[in-house]
Amino acid sequence: MAIISADEFTFQPDPDSTSPLWLQLRRHLAYLISAGRLKPGDQLPKIRELAVALSINFNTVNKSYLSLASDGYVKSVRGKGVFVSDALSSAGNEEREEVTALLRDCLQACKACGLSYDDTLNQMKRYVQKLKMDEARARMVPGVNIIEFVAADGPDGIRKKEA
Repeated sequence: MAIISADEFTFQPDPDSTSPLWLQLRRHLAYLISAGRLKPGDQLPKIRELAVALSINFNTVNKSYLSLASDGYVKSVRGKGVFVSDALSSAGNEEREEVTALLRDCLQACKACGLSYDDTLNQMKRYVQKLKMDEARARMVPGVNIIEFVAADGPDGIRKKEA
């Protein structure tokens, strides 16, 4: 396990890119993790330190880290920092190949239905959020408030629901 200091972290934003800075940073970090340059257990620079070292806003780095965490690339340990996740590397070769085959089949089926890769990704994200919400409802404690997003036929599209 290595601690990556903000000073040794290299990132050059592309000023001509139409992608926002947080997304450019996120893609760079995801590449470093996927390519194995950042290994499971490696600690990423603290958000504030990286923001200062790169001369970018704290919120930009934070948004990149949150996005990486939601996709399973990193995990945040309260009071300790952000670490490269070992979820992807913990699976064996056979499991990885099986997951890759399932993903390939799913993407081919979605493409056959006329969805682009981006449309498929957006649909998957929505579906995963729905599954998470359903799981949260199953564990719900009486008296807890849940905000449920509904179709735009309501005045603001949000309905507060008492559990």
